[in-house]
Formats: sequence, structure tokens, C-alpha cells
Amino acid sequence: MTKEEILKTCFGYDTFRGGQEPVINALLSGRDAMAVMPTGAGKSICYQVPALMLPGITLVISPLVSLMRDQVTALVQMGIPAAFLNSTLTFRQYLLALDRAKAGRYKIIYVAPERLETEGFLSFAEQAEISLIAVDEAHCISQWGQDFRPSYLNIPAFVKRLKKRPPVGAFTATATPDVKADIETLLELERPVQVATGFDRENLFFAVRKPKNKREAVVELIRSRPDQCGIVYCATRRAVEEICGLLQEAGISAARYHAGLEPEERQRNQEEFLFDRVQVMVATNAFGMGIDKSNVRYVIHYNMPKDMESYYQEAGRAGRDGLPASCILLYSGQDVQTARFLIEHSEPREELDARTAEQLRERDFQRLRQMVRYCTTRRCLRQTILRYFGEQAPDHCGACWNCLHNFEEVDVSREARCILRCVMETGGHFGIGVIAETLCGADTDKVRKYHMDREDTYGLLRQHTQEEVRACIRFLLEEEALTLSAGQYPVVRPGERAEAFLKRTTPLVMYMEKEEIPAARRRSAVPEVLEGTAAERFARLRELRAGEARRQGVPAYVVFSDKTLRELAVVCPKTLEEFREVSGVGNGKARRYGTLFLQAMDAFRD
Repeated sequence: MTKEEILKTCFGYDTFRGGQEPVINALLSGRDAMAVMPTGAGKSICYQVPALMLPGITLVISPLVSLMRDQVTALVQMGIPAAFLNSTLTFRQYLLALDRAKAGRYKIIYVAPERLETEGFLSFAEQAEISLIAVDEAHCISQWGQDFRPSYLNIPAFVKRLKKRPPVGAFTATATPDVKADIETLLELERPVQVATGFDRENLFFAVRKPKNKREAVVELIRSRPDQCGIVYCATRRAVEEICGLLQEAGISAARYHAGLEPEERQRNQEEFLFDRVQVMVATNAFGMGIDKSNVRYVIHYNMPKDMESYYQEAGRAGRDGLPASCILLYSGQDVQTARFLIEHSEPREELDARTAEQLRERDFQRLRQMVRYCTTRRCLRQTILRYFGEQAPDHCGACWNCLHNFEEVDVSREARCILRCVMETGGHFGIGVIAETLCGADTDKVRKYHMDREDTYGLLRQHTQEEVRACIRFLLEEEALTLSAGQYPVVRPGERAEAFLKRTTPLVMYMEKEEIPAARRRSAVPEVLEGTAAERFARLRELRAGEARRQGVPAYVVFSDKTLRELAVVCPKTLEEFREVSGVGNGKARRYGTLFLQAMDAFRD
């Protein structure tokens, strides 16, 4: 079969998404490839289609145990022979899977990078016909990436031990230019075809909120999204416990997930969420890597992550089915201190020398400063994200919090000069809080301790609140007129543009949030509402899907995604042929579910 026929008959899609076909063509022709595609862009199709066309086995190297299980389950549902080899298997199960692999029973085998170093697996691989190697989460090979795993560095040595070098495909969702260069060099890719489809996820709505009470805000946000699945990320285990308890007390179906729980509870809670038996998962960043749940309608960050890579990866777990979803970050100044503490007290990497470790720590602080800039900017949030990853973007996307709110222009020329003078005259030794207290003429312990009330700038901005002065300081940080030092307790210092701002003769304008843009001017951020019979069909199909998922012991989205069910509810096919034409319905699923779902829809004919 051609690649187009495989795409339709096995996966149920009529056309390839942007970027998929060049990668597939490269791998089929024996070329290496590197693909940078955002979460939900269809990276797995790029190696699964070639796997079904090439004669031997495709090895997918992945660090994500949950992803292996989910993808193998989904492939088996489509009638594709696949297996995984990782630490979740008992020794007997592992030997059985390896025997079946030797017998040629599988076309696709998922394997953890650590497994490549074991003698049993090496013995199998050296004799097997391996036609393709796909390296998922390829950014893990770079020590400059946010998820560095030393075991990835052993992949090139493994490839060299094979009787014939197959093409190698490297896949990642988040990679800065430096990390992309590392992937190509450290994986020893040979003249790879490089494809970057762009980091933009058009179906995602981004918002940064600064609520006075985060606990009330998170409950309100979830209650405003009844019957929708979501994830709430917290920075610490303690916060996970508190917020999960808060949601449960509010009558919201929620489960918890963090590394401090017993493995059995983590597994049980994860399955409760995947199988739609709980609405919300409250978790640290230990949850979500490789979770292929397609119907997550929102991701809320209760605390600010330490870097943009982590934020975008975690936020990207919303809307994997392509339908609109929301990514909301609840920001407070305390988040910055928490993030700095986590960086300062992170476990040292034993494989790194002292100098490299210090360079990485400084890089972590630099990333944190970029993350704070995202949380405090008045510019388009989507543009800020895309520029961080090296892409150009319009000034306004029309579908983020900043673009949907009007901002009034405020001349802060005098305030900026006062702030810069205060920072310079006090020698750049104090944090944002002390500078704001000094300028506002506050009578606090720190002001008295450091004799700030004797400074010429003391009380120059007493007509403003401390929060207003802090906002102006954050604006000057964003404009690089000020900078924050590294370390657990950062101090404010003059930035590269400080002198230019002091000499500035034109007004300095800062944008303050004023009002929300009328709904008519917004780009839609919610799925189109189904009405009448279509809505009834959709509800019935969801019940039917849930029943089938329970019967087979698989997550509901493995049967069909919400996107497929919505199309079924609207189109309402009458025959098996029409059923196959719906996006996401391949031959395997048509055979397995066609009659059952067609009968269900017969009861709701218009």
C-alpha cells in the first residue's frame, strides 16, 4: 500500500498534516530526519506510517512508560502488531515479548533508552532486521534541554552495533536552536532532513491571571467548565495535596499525582483520570510526560513553571484532539521565589563537572527570567512564546488574554526615572520589594534596617501604591532598563538600556489593563456548540464509547477521540462506507465498532 492508503485505512485520516509527509518520505528513502513539531501535531504518524511500509521492525526509543503503553494500545486497536519493552513488565512478560519479537510478530516495538544497554536486548537487536529507529523526546539528549537523560547519549553506540545502520528519525515538541544543534550532533544524524512545522498551537487559548486569591480562582475556573477534563499543575507536592483537597471539598472530582505517593496510588489515580472517572488531575510536573489523553480541555498552572520549555510542554497537553482548549497560568510574585528555591536546591548531576554544573544553573536562572517576562508582559502571549522558540509572530493573535483586553496608555516617564535613580543610588543591592517600599515612603523593618529612609529617592512615589511601583519595575525589567541578578534572593540592578531610559526625552508609555474586548471581536476559544439532535447523538455516542472502553479496559479516547465523535454526531453516517469516511476511523476501528455505533445513531435520525 502507498503511504496515503495506509494513512486512511489504518489511521482513518484523509490527508497528512503539515510537515508529516517530508519526514515520512525521508525515512522511507533511507535518509535521517529531525522533526520539531508541537504536541498534538502528529509526530507519531511520521514514524508509524514508514514502519508499516518497511520490511523489518521499527524501534521507537522513548523515555515515557505511559506513552509506550497508550500508543501500543491504540495501535493494537487499529489492528497493528506492536509491543513495548520497559520496566513495567515482569521478567517473564519481558522474555515472552522478546521471543515474539524474535519471531517477527511485531512491526513496532517501543523501548526505553536504558534497555538498549542490556545484553539480552542487544543480542536480539544485533540479529533482528531493524528497518527504522525513531528517537522520541529527542531533546532529552541535550544537557541544555529541560529533560536531560544521560542514557540518551548511548543511542549512537547502540546504532553502530546493528548489522546494518537503519535511518534514524529524531522527534521533539520543544527545542531551542541550541538544543536542535545538540540533537543533530549527539545523535550523530547523517545529513538529516530537518522539518520544523512551527510551535504555534492555534487551538489553544493562553492567559496569565494575577488573582488576589488563587484558591478561589482555581475553584471558580474549574466550576465554570463543568463536565470538562483538565489538569492543574502545582510546583510542590504540598501544593498538590492542598489544592486536590480544596477541589474535593468543593465537590469537584479530582485526584492527585506526585513523586511522593506510592507507585500503586500514582498508577491508580492516573488510570482514573485517563478513563474519565475523575474530572481533574492535580499534579506536579511528574505527571503528564507521554500522557496521550486527547480530550483535556484545559490546563491550569497554579504556580509558574521554572522555564518556558516546561510551561509549553505542560500547557500543550490541552487540546491534543485539535479542538479549542485553554491554558491558564495563575501568577504571583511568590512563584518566582519558589522557582528560585527549586533551582538552588536541585539535585546536582553527578556526571557533570563543577564548571558545567554552574553554567547549567545560570542557564536555569536565565530561563526563569524569561518565564517571569512572559507572566508580566502586556504583549501578545502567543507572540512571546513563539519568539522564545525562535519564530516570528504577529503582534496580535486575537486569541490570548492580552489580545482580548484593552490596555490604557499610561505615561510612566517620571516613575521610571525615580526607580532607576533609586536602584543606582542604592548600589543595586536590593530586591523589588525593598525598592518599592523605599519609593513609596514605607515605614518597614527593612527600610529602617538598611536606612533607606535616608536616601534622596525615599518617598518620591508616595502617591502610588507599592503594587503600582512593582508593576512599573517589572515593565522596566521587560524593557531591559533593569535586570535581576541570579541566585535565590535576586536584586535589581541597572540594565543595558538604563542610561538610555534616563536620557529619554519622549514619553515612556506602559500599558495597563483596562477592559475586556467585546466578544464579537474575539477569535473563538471554545468548541462550536452542538445543538438539537446532534447534541443528543454526541451524548449517546460518548456513553457508548465509555461503555466500550470499560469493557476493554482502555481509555475512552483510544476507542474514538471527542473530535471523531463530534463529526459522527454531525454527519450521522448510515453505512459502513460512510462511517469509514469520518476522520479518525480506519479499517480496523470500522470493523471493530462500525455496526455498534451505526445502530446507536439510527435511533437519532433527523
